[in-house]
Order: sequence, then structure tokens, then C-alpha cells
Amino acid sequence: MADDRKGRRGQKSEGDKKGAVVFSRATPASVEEVIGRTGSRGEVIQIRCKMLEGRDQNKILRRNVKGPIQVGDILMLRETEIEARPLNRSGRGMR
Repeated sequence: MADDRKGRRGQKSEGDKKGAVVFSRATPASVEEVIGRTGSRGEVIQIRCKMLEGRDQNKILRRNVKGPIQVGDILMLRETEIEARPLNRSGRGMR
């Protein structure tokens, strides 16, 4: 009787393929300007990027990016709602 049940845990439907790659939605954006470095050790780069597709097309966002990047690169952004805070030029303790 237990074998007759459908939708048991651990079983895959016929449409699922073993090893299939599933990507989340992402929107391309072009790097327009490199603003500066941020993070406790300067490992993050703040940039301004222009959305190339989607409902926010041609909108310019400020984002934090980790890793090597230069003007003209294309980023695939999963989220386009939140914008990074601007860099504060006066460091901690400087006035």
C-alpha cells in the first residue's frame, strides 16, 4: 500500500533531469563609473551602473562589488531595488 502513494519525498517527477542547472532571474547592467573602495580592508569597490534591460532600463544605480571590475564590464544583478549607501569621504575620526 505504501508503494502506491504518489508524490513521496525523495522521488523526482518525470520532468526533472538529474544534474539540471537552475538559474535565478538576473538583469544585465553596464559599469559606468568606479567611485572608490570601501569595506574594512578596501576589498569592496563601489560603482555606478546603468541597467540595460527590465523594468528599470536606463536607470543608474550605485552598487558595491567584490572582485576585479572596470568601466565597461557587464554585471548580472539579481536584485535592482536596493541601492548602496554613498561613500563617506571623511574617515572615522577625521573632521
